[in-house]
Amino acid sequence: MRRILSLAICILIPSLMFAQQWQPKKAALMSKFAKDVNPNSVLPEYPRPQLTRVKWMNLNGLWQYQPGAAADALPTGNLASNILVPFPVESALSGVMEHHDRLWYRRTFTVPATWKGENILLHFGAVDYESEVFVNGKNMGVHSGGYDPFTYDITSAIKASGPQEITVRVFDPTDNGGQPRGKQTLRPGGIMYQSVTGIWQTVWLEPVPVTNISDIKIVPDIDKGVVRLTVSSQSEGSTVSITVKDGAKVVRTMTGKTNTELSVPVANAKLWSPDSPFLYDLNIALVKGSTKVDAVSSYFGMRKISVENDGGYKKLYLNNKFQFMVGPLDQGFWPDGGYTAPTDAALKYDLQKTKDFGFNMVRKHIKVEPYRWYYWADKLGLMIWQDMPSPNSYTGRAFPPPPVDTMEFRKELTRLVQTHWNSPCIITWVTFNEGQAQGAQNTPSLVRMVKELDPSRLVNQASGGSWFNAGDYLDVHSYPDPDALPTTTQVVANGEYGGIGYIIPGHTWSQRPTYIMIDKLKDYTDLYNSYSRDLAYLKTNRGLSAAVYTETTDVESELNGLLTYDREVVKAPEATIKASNDLAIKGSVTLTTVLPTSQNWKYTFEKPDTAWLTPAFNDAAWQSAPGGFASRVPTNVRPNNTPTGVKSVWATNDIWLRQEFTASNVTDVKNMVLNIRHQDDCDVYINGVKAAHIAGHSRNYTIEDINDAGKKAFIPNGKNVIAMHCHANRMGYIDAGISVISIK
Repeated sequence: MRRILSLAICILIPSLMFAQQWQPKKAALMSKFAKDVNPNSVLPEYPRPQLTRVKWMNLNGLWQYQPGAAADALPTGNLASNILVPFPVESALSGVMEHHDRLWYRRTFTVPATWKGENILLHFGAVDYESEVFVNGKNMGVHSGGYDPFTYDITSAIKASGPQEITVRVFDPTDNGGQPRGKQTLRPGGIMYQSVTGIWQTVWLEPVPVTNISDIKIVPDIDKGVVRLTVSSQSEGSTVSITVKDGAKVVRTMTGKTNTELSVPVANAKLWSPDSPFLYDLNIALVKGSTKVDAVSSYFGMRKISVENDGGYKKLYLNNKFQFMVGPLDQGFWPDGGYTAPTDAALKYDLQKTKDFGFNMVRKHIKVEPYRWYYWADKLGLMIWQDMPSPNSYTGRAFPPPPVDTMEFRKELTRLVQTHWNSPCIITWVTFNEGQAQGAQNTPSLVRMVKELDPSRLVNQASGGSWFNAGDYLDVHSYPDPDALPTTTQVVANGEYGGIGYIIPGHTWSQRPTYIMIDKLKDYTDLYNSYSRDLAYLKTNRGLSAAVYTETTDVESELNGLLTYDREVVKAPEATIKASNDLAIKGSVTLTTVLPTSQNWKYTFEKPDTAWLTPAFNDAAWQSAPGGFASRVPTNVRPNNTPTGVKSVWATNDIWLRQEFTASNVTDVKNMVLNIRHQDDCDVYINGVKAAHIAGHSRNYTIEDINDAGKKAFIPNGKNVIAMHCHANRMGYIDAGISVISIK
């Protein structure tokens, strides 16, 4: 007993000494999960849930580290300091919180005796951007791509006994290179954030038989009632044994050959959807004769995503039924970990909150997550639009970007699809964010490439433009209010809208204005609900199939998240946001016109007498022109998204308008609303009574409530006067009409 205890102490003491060498730095804000980081057990969960084995070794934890230089030789001996892997060097949780474009990492490990006779694989979840790996001084290879998982068979470099050494060289040019990098920059601010350099996902070892299962590909086919399965192996034509399970119940067993697509029947399949995210378990064994050579476990979901003709529009269909999609823009940054969530519970937290808010999808914004993020999306039931990370994101005129590395972009896009196509949650690949401004190349060619790689999913050519009539979507960005562009040949989508800024004191990284700022909770939830009502209207009347709200969390100086950046505060009650999202997803909205938009208005740019808003006011001296009024007539770079556009010039800061109209047969006054486009603050009066004050601005005609006083002042079967005052901070726009709204 004394000998066992002494051995345990010998193992424990070095471990404790090693852990004591790490202390997290203090970032401008720390997440509520930072306290849960244990340097002796960093992200200990198996990192690849769809291809699991029993034996493995996690190499996360404290590594040696030092900055590097371009001309460095392979260092020998100990490095200068320590870093907690897999947190990026710039992050507080790494214990370094410095930026270096070149790094060295080093650590040792011992091969367990039980791995004798097996090949040893070294896996990296992701390293940003270029890495070169050495084992016991032997070069294993160079990898480029900051979002790719990659693996080396290190068996030939392993010594017969004793400690084994891993050394990793890293180079990351960030925005000084033309590679995909998403929202990272060396000059953070606005919608660009701190850089991420080095190892940022789990590093791990895995013993495998010499003949093994190297990969699997899973494609569900609900129409034929099968799951198409390809098991890859170095051994051509070997036998695989397949078992599909529903919990403890065996659904199907069959055998087949490796490297061949097999159709495995799944009778009366339980379908995967946000409302019922059912997953089947999958066990696969590689068999030679009667001997099981290798075995892996996985899972899959039976679901189908398609585009169908519906009511004159192309619509998104999930499992052969129309599915309106609403989700947040999810950037995946952490104040203390950069790209890396502090814990697996933290990784799940954002997705669980997304589900609690009543969203049914997420747009993963120009970042690729660790496999376990998609696992939680699969388990919780969230459909994912997966962006390809962009190069040259918003570098600005002061810092001209380097040329885009088009071959690297194509290579990494290919790898993105091939390494993530088994996740049922992913239903759309987004090739570009905001098109040519983000370094787009040959959009139609890349869309075709992705479609050929993965015909089971949809492809969004470019969220927010530029568009080339390629792929499945016409996707516009519209802030703050949602919009839908006219098309009958592609899915109508609004890839970004909202961005309601709401500051929670004490929970901000830094502060700057966003698309629209709100300082009261009720105003915040009312505005969110009004956007959801607009979505329901656009869905009902203009073919909208999907919308993405900006965004899940605050990120650095962006303060338009539903959660604070530290994840400490949920800004609005989940049930309130869920009710609004339910309206968008399940509701329908129609408008019956009382007063059309784009009518002739009497107007003046000079502040009028205080009686100007009353019916008795004499406006004979005012000018007359049709709405809408704007400070300039724009040249549209996209299809005109309003039925009227700009018709009259308004070039001052203030405008006062009046219109007399006769309303007949209006029996539902209580459901009257404004159909209005305004920029910026606007006051509306009906028959001299203030009917609405609308702050901020709208990019499109939106539905706004008329207050009870305004409804009471309205004369249902007689003459009425609507009067408006609009103040523009810069470039203004104003026009309005009145409708009766019906919500079902």
